[in-house]
Amino acid sequence: MEATSGPVRTPRVNLLWTGGWDSTFRLLQLLLVHRVEVAPYYLKDPTRASTDIELKTMAGIIGVLHARYPHTRELLQPLHVAEVSKLPTDPEFATALAEVRRRNYIGSQYVWLPAFCRQHGINDMEIGVHVDDRVQSVLRTMVTEFDHPAGFRSVRVDPKHAGTPEYRLFGSFSFPLFLIDKVEISRQANGSDWGDIMEMTWFCHTPVRGKPCGTCGPCVYTIQEGLARRVPMSRRALSFFYRRLLLPFKDPLRHARASLRRHLSGRREAATGTGHS
Repeated sequence: MEATSGPVRTPRVNLLWTGGWDSTFRLLQLLLVHRVEVAPYYLKDPTRASTDIELKTMAGIIGVLHARYPHTRELLQPLHVAEVSKLPTDPEFATALAEVRRRNYIGSQYVWLPAFCRQHGINDMEIGVHVDDRVQSVLRTMVTEFDHPAGFRSVRVDPKHAGTPEYRLFGSFSFPLFLIDKVEISRQANGSDWGDIMEMTWFCHTPVRGKPCGTCGPCVYTIQEGLARRVPMSRRALSFFYRRLLLPFKDPLRHARASLRRHLSGRREAATGTGHS
């Protein structure tokens, strides 16, 4: 990848940035290759133990970018931070997530991310969905490529799927990393001399003494997707046993709990209907 010379004014790109591997790589692409103005967004989840580390990580990366690439001072807007706890509850997204989860498990953040976009009138937020990501497997047959107004190609859910739960959840997003995996991101980043910045990124949701735990979702995905070196050896050993002995039961238990909740909900609705007859 070669950067063009001098900042060029183009439409702003909205980016969900967590300080993680995928979203940081995308930030670097936007600022250093495409040289477009970026509005980064971060949603603070009070249940996530890694919030402070993620915010410090992003501050550190911004400092390096400003020092090494002065033009990013103009292109990179201040980080927009929002509290998940202050987002309005939207039954439409909760229902859509429940429908998608009947077929594939995806995280609860996909209720409040579209709610945030709706609240702020954003219909083009970039997120770092990539090959081997659960969301990528959900949307693989539903996406289409398009020309972004900022001058690059990207991917989004095809509007022909409007009305589906997948479109309700993901219609406000685009997925510029949809066709590459974490290892390819590493290869491209190293080829562009961004390797040291990428190593500053953070991914673990439940750190242990400031280090990746090895057993949370992002740690497991990081190991499975070819970047095990980023997890300390001792936690990698623990992760090995966790993935072999406990993880195989996680999805079946989720499906069983969801099925039980639907069953109980149906019984309550039936009882209510009987009581009113």
